[in-house]
Amino acid sequence: MKFMNLGSRPDTFYTTEAVRSVSSEVSSDLIIQVKGSRYLLHKFPLLSKCLRLQQLCSEAPDSSSVVQLSDFPGGVETFELCAKFCYGITITLSAYNIVAARCAAEYLEMSEDVEKGNLIYKLEVFFTSCILQGWRDCIVTLQTTRAYPLWSEELAITGRCIDSIASKVLSYPSKVSLSHSQSRRVRDDAVSSCNGVRHSGKLAAACGPSRPNWWAEDLAELGIDLYWRTMAAVKSGGRVPSNLIGDALKVYASRWLPSICITRRRCSDVSNYDDSDSHDDVSSKHRLLLESIISLLPVEKGAVSCGFLLKLLKAANILNVSSSWRTEITRRVALQLEDATTSDLLIPNSTGMNNSNSSTTTYDVDMVMSILEQFMMQGQSPPTTPPRSKLGFERRRRSRSAENINVEFQESRRSSSASHSSKLKVAKIIDGYLQEIARDVNLPLPKFVEVAEAVPDFARLDHDDLYRAIDIYLKAHRDLSKTDRKRLCRILNCKKLSMEVCVHAAQNELLPLRVVVQVLFFEQARAATSGGKMAAELPPNIKALLMAHGVNLSRATGTLSTTTSIHGGPEDQWSVSGLKSPPSKMPSLRTKPTEDINGVEYHDEADTARRAPGKLKSLCAMPARPKRMFSKLWTMNRSASEKN
Repeated sequence: MKFMNLGSRPDTFYTTEAVRSVSSEVSSDLIIQVKGSRYLLHKFPLLSKCLRLQQLCSEAPDSSSVVQLSDFPGGVETFELCAKFCYGITITLSAYNIVAARCAAEYLEMSEDVEKGNLIYKLEVFFTSCILQGWRDCIVTLQTTRAYPLWSEELAITGRCIDSIASKVLSYPSKVSLSHSQSRRVRDDAVSSCNGVRHSGKLAAACGPSRPNWWAEDLAELGIDLYWRTMAAVKSGGRVPSNLIGDALKVYASRWLPSICITRRRCSDVSNYDDSDSHDDVSSKHRLLLESIISLLPVEKGAVSCGFLLKLLKAANILNVSSSWRTEITRRVALQLEDATTSDLLIPNSTGMNNSNSSTTTYDVDMVMSILEQFMMQGQSPPTTPPRSKLGFERRRRSRSAENINVEFQESRRSSSASHSSKLKVAKIIDGYLQEIARDVNLPLPKFVEVAEAVPDFARLDHDDLYRAIDIYLKAHRDLSKTDRKRLCRILNCKKLSMEVCVHAAQNELLPLRVVVQVLFFEQARAATSGGKMAAELPPNIKALLMAHGVNLSRATGTLSTTTSIHGGPEDQWSVSGLKSPPSKMPSLRTKPTEDINGVEYHDEADTARRAPGKLKSLCAMPARPKRMFSKLWTMNRSASEKN
């Protein structure tokens, strides 16, 4: 850090009975009151350099009058520095006191018009030639302007510091004098990367430039008002990549935003503010800081990570930031939702933040739903066949080559496929999110179902994670009615369950009987499709299940058609027409559950005696391979169900 010494005489100021005086053979003839301190000085050295003191003394009624400087910028220390300059006493100027000295010199009007080589001139030379040329000096000086905002703006100190810092960020890093901490990091990196050869604090040409965002940590020391202006100047330069701007904002947010992004307390860390600040004041400062960070976010997609955006959204929710800012972050998150994680989406609900007994949900599901809806509106699923209009156009006219048409189609398919791939990723994220929010006892069923149904069916390649979410919800909401359980399980597609999940579902007592039967049916149909062999009888456990519901297996013969549909009420249809199987002329198997036995009851649509033979023929003639599968499935230890 650079400094400048002015004057050559030793310090002769001393204090007697709370009065500061100068040791001199000449008695003092000037009394100056600066706030709480009184100075006994001499007119000649001070009035010869301070035009303001000349005017004040001329206006005084007598020579013994006290000159009051109650609004003096910088206080007693700065006044004494200016007074020592007038006496020729040695003073030291640096980035820490140059702003106060410059404001005080302007207040006393110590310009060249009064005397050549006056204090203002010397300070401007030092400020321009030294302070503005250094990186750390410029940042420290900019920080000190906060104590004198009006004076600093009027004297253009703040603006010149900001322009200097921005120009250094935009320039090649090796031309910048780095801060002490950064120099130490660069030196350590240089030592490790250049075979142990020690380098100076500045970047060595042999080891290349420092990290692209070397400036972010140093700028993070600035207050939000100065930081905003500096970052705006950096962005306006147009030479810093947007991702580096985003990284710098992330560094600043982690430095100044407390743990509100993680915890649910409104003001969990007030270490950056005075103890006298109330919680409301701290919250207001955090809100202003957050809104300023949001306004600085680059417009380019991917400039900041989705996780960082969601942390900002969490903080915005806790601090009750205006809806316009929250809407802006929500839109940005939706653009890159596929990069999020499940934990990122767990946004605390600000409604019940201060009320632990509130019945509101733990997490803000509505906000996640808004993000999901905006994401789904961005693109369409990829087409499976070329557009008919293009094919028809190709058949009717040959003025355009078939090759050009095919290229256009492939490009449109490629661009759509990117959206499709994103939706596949988002579906996995949302299913994980459903498992987290399902544990909330205050989460109503319609909200859970709404989030689950917002994901299109094609985006879920399997329903294993969705099943786990449903199972968790059922365990956390054991008082659900039978109708609600059916409504919840209707979003589940049993055709997309893996064998391991089918084993769990078949033993899950919380599921409606309809779902259990459907899981068994689809697993058996899937095995029949892949195996094709017929079995003479069902496994014992399957027989016991059917006999428990009054089905006579002694008359059952026939085959099972994999195109069969199991129909219930009009609101509960389960189709398996998508499974391929050998042709079968067997009529459809229809069953309808109405009540539970031991929690589930089973009834047929028509008279049992009239339709039992046909149905039992279909159920009992199972393929051999499915027989082995169900034998294994139903003889497994039920402890697996209890553990889950």
